[in-house]
Amino acid sequence: MVIIMNKRFLLFLVVAIILGTFIGHYFYNETNAKSVFADDDFIFLQQGVYTNKENMEENTKRIDPKVVVEEDNKFYVYVGITKEKKNAQKLKKFYEKMGYDIYEKSIPVVSSEFKNNLEQFDMLLAKTTKEEEIISINEVILANYEQTLQKN
Repeated sequence: MVIIMNKRFLLFLVVAIILGTFIGHYFYNETNAKSVFADDDFIFLQQGVYTNKENMEENTKRIDPKVVVEEDNKFYVYVGITKEKKNAQKLKKFYEKMGYDIYEKSIPVVSSEFKNNLEQFDMLLAKTTKEEEIISINEVILANYEQTLQKN
């Protein structure tokens, strides 16, 4: 009787391990295929957050280009968006030279069109060192992001 019980227990244990392996493998593949943050996060360069629109406009009148996003009665001012850390540093240095404190903020973006466009702009931005070109590329990126916001 002890031998029969041990065989049943052993069989149960083997089935549980096999079943657990298959279920674990399935969930592992599903979560990797649908990554929540890794591929969707972008580096947003934020100049500031304002609770008053007039203050925001006064403090950012010299900043061009920029995107202002109103959320929860606050005005978030972004001066750059990139996927590449080196490009973020390049843009950050440019605005800090103008006297602005710039903060990096990781934000997910769901628009596949914007993601594809940003990849192309990031390649251009990585290759340039001229301030005029940096401004021009950044202006196109921010305008493209504003269009994305308007569509949604």
